[in-house]
Amino acid sequence: MKFGPISIEEAEGAVLAHSTMAGETRLRKAHRLTREDIALLRAEGISTVIAAKLEPGDLDEDQAAESLAKRLVMDGIVARAPSTGRVNLFAERSGLFIVDRGSVDRLNAVDPAITLATLPDYSPVVEGQMVATVKIIPFAVSGERLDSAMKTIRSNVFRLAPFRPHAVGVVQTALPSLKDSVLDKTARITGERLARSGSRVTRELRPAHETDAVARALHALKDESDMLLIFGASAVCDADDVIPAAIRKAGGTVERVGMPVDPGNLLVLGTIEGKPVIGAPGCARSPKTNGFDWVLDRLMAGLGVSSADISGMGVGGLLAEIPTRPQPREGKGPTREPVVWGVLLAAGQSRRMGKHNKLLASFDGLPLVRRTGATLAQARVNGAVAVLGHEAERVGAALDGLGLGLATNEAYGEGLSTSLKTGIAALPEEAAGALIMLADMPQIGTDDLDRLVDAFVKAGGKAVVRATHNGKRGNPVILPRTLFAEVARLEGDTGARHVVEEGLVSVIDVEIGGAAHLDVDTPEVLKKAGGVLNQ
Repeated sequence: MKFGPISIEEAEGAVLAHSTMAGETRLRKAHRLTREDIALLRAEGISTVIAAKLEPGDLDEDQAAESLAKRLVMDGIVARAPSTGRVNLFAERSGLFIVDRGSVDRLNAVDPAITLATLPDYSPVVEGQMVATVKIIPFAVSGERLDSAMKTIRSNVFRLAPFRPHAVGVVQTALPSLKDSVLDKTARITGERLARSGSRVTRELRPAHETDAVARALHALKDESDMLLIFGASAVCDADDVIPAAIRKAGGTVERVGMPVDPGNLLVLGTIEGKPVIGAPGCARSPKTNGFDWVLDRLMAGLGVSSADISGMGVGGLLAEIPTRPQPREGKGPTREPVVWGVLLAAGQSRRMGKHNKLLASFDGLPLVRRTGATLAQARVNGAVAVLGHEAERVGAALDGLGLGLATNEAYGEGLSTSLKTGIAALPEEAAGALIMLADMPQIGTDDLDRLVDAFVKAGGKAVVRATHNGKRGNPVILPRTLFAEVARLEGDTGARHVVEEGLVSVIDVEIGGAAHLDVDTPEVLKKAGGVLNQ
């Protein structure tokens, strides 16, 4: 293929590199020039174009991409029609996408003009999901180079192992310290996890966290199940701990205790009468991907999982930082007290107040937002940021002189999560925690905030600290930095409660009285609290 300026006298059949106007006709990029196009260009006084001229033996980009894709497709994977040198390949059913990295690397090493990109090895996919794409970079490629690429494909470059429905027995062990709500949530999340393979829970048992009790439960479920899952009330800490010991006592074998995937280290893998048994790590109570998913998906796709397979999961096995993981100390100097910054959420639209903005309502002669802003500014925080949105100019003016930083949330109409994310994003790197305060809580005092900060500091900056009244959760709340990434994933009208209740870190409740529950959301509540709506 020749590329560059080409005389229009020689350009018939060439492929345009850039869109070109020929009178009122627009000839688009990648358009193959016809005799009629040449006449139009000549009439406009255009003598040369930047184009690609195919030589004997060349294939245009779509022909080359389609030929390579046809060589790659197999049962369960379908290729779409080529366009601009690209062919996308899709899964025809749900399953596990398995790819031979060596084959992909060999193909991509033939010529930079010929490329293949795929999902990672052992990716779970659903019907209709794209799994790979072939892209020819230039407008054409020589047939010789394409043949060389084809010859690297000596076996299946990738394949789809379809999920097979399983009947699954679930055992959740119980301890007095473990709430039923946690077990119920685990059962729900497990059902959702199994649904992607069309599997179902046959029965769930909740024995005491004792070897004999768990063994009896496994024995009761094994005949009606293709697979057994065990969720322990206490994490496995030894190969002879309750869960692996119970598998052996039920007549099974333990293949492995522990895996080099984090989250997921504390997984147990075994069999009972040839049926897989997984002792799930604690992170499997969350819907987020962890090492449990890696093993479960392979088994659901009919693929065996051995101890050696798990040993090979270390590269790429660091899936996420775990907030509760002890952190190594850096250096030998004295430890610093965790730094707390405040975030005042003042972007709301006061929809239940009619035409009034409740944050500008008068409390003891001061706008409500200035009252709460001053409380936060005077608390034991290193600094604070107010998040503005609705009537940002007026609300910001009411905060003037308090020393608060201002961050504007342009998407405030989409819900509370957008303000949370704006506030967290505005904090400096030094912030070990964010004290989240609602601007419509008039009875919160500086002493209340200082008590929350004290509890956070005593916990080493690693726990959520939440205000309560009579044992019921309320506001404000301090979120440790380890949860900031979770806040960034929130959507819609969702607050910090969702992040707190995921159980990723411990929660410390601090009783502060009725102020923890009083937010002035209606004219009646505002008036009763001593406020006056301004006209």
